[in-house]
Amino acid sequence: MYNSKITGLGYYVPDNVVSNDDLSKLMETNDAWIQERTGIKERRHVVKGDGDTTTTMGVKAAKIAIERAGIDKDDIDFIVFATLSPDYYFPGPGVLVQRDLGIKTVGALDVRNQCSGFIYGISVADQYIKSGMYKNVLVIGSELHSHGLDMSTRGRGVSVIFGDGAGAAILSREEDTTKGILSTHLHSEGQHAEELSLIAPGMGKRWVTDIMEDNDPNDESYFPYMNGQFVFKNAVVRFSEVIMEGLNQNELTPDDINLLVPHQANLRISQFIQRKFGLEDSQVFNNIMKYGNTTAASIPIALTEAWESGKVNSGDLVVLAAFGSGFTWGSAIIKW
Repeated sequence: MYNSKITGLGYYVPDNVVSNDDLSKLMETNDAWIQERTGIKERRHVVKGDGDTTTTMGVKAAKIAIERAGIDKDDIDFIVFATLSPDYYFPGPGVLVQRDLGIKTVGALDVRNQCSGFIYGISVADQYIKSGMYKNVLVIGSELHSHGLDMSTRGRGVSVIFGDGAGAAILSREEDTTKGILSTHLHSEGQHAEELSLIAPGMGKRWVTDIMEDNDPNDESYFPYMNGQFVFKNAVVRFSEVIMEGLNQNELTPDDINLLVPHQANLRISQFIQRKFGLEDSQVFNNIMKYGNTTAASIPIALTEAWESGKVNSGDLVVLAAFGSGFTWGSAIIKW
């Protein structure tokens, strides 16, 4: 039996910074309104035509992670790509990463679990490594939200939140089972699926031919919908539950946490969880103020920044946790 260990991290965000003041020129909003509700000051948006896509951003993050892991791209045995914003309806971006990195014909899996996608991806990779099937797995979380947001007053409740970017991790075999990914914990509650969703272009109720025939410019089903208060109330409960589930399984307590890296959904959620677990500011890493919510990319971007700034050290207990659309949620307990 093996454990998996994160041996390399990388992230990429577009150069284009979009501030709250920039958004106020497109919709009825202002910096104070956005910061009060979300904690966000700015985010990154891809500029149309600059070559950044969900896949290419993931590739850029992956190259950094591979180099930092000290391995060759051909040492990668498997690819897991988490996103809600793929380049194509199909195929998914996993195979595009395999092609663009020039990796041998390894398996590539796409994970569609939105905000908790990276946690799910880490869990999949961890199980493959623990079983002995693979030695090095590349896990990517990447999102390009900006090209699908309603950048008007009508859509401001959602559009001010999201940003673009990508993060990546290399998970490698670790023979010392007291280190690495100690456990992962995954959950879902589909009865609330429509409370945070993007319905069109759906295939169940409306066929593509119907969508084309309607051609309705006022059809809001093409934009993300979020019941903000309902999502917030569920998030704070599920975050707490899944973190405690992981700690309890490993006979740990909140006092053992050196660093909590939550999915960057809303700074108010992170602050609520921080107070609930009695953690100091130095024990929780947040960067939503700079990048907004990058869904599946938010944890790997934040974890990479935390590691780069010296906040993650050998022997630390690092906890990752996420909650989002589906509803899905999860946690990962890591001994660095």
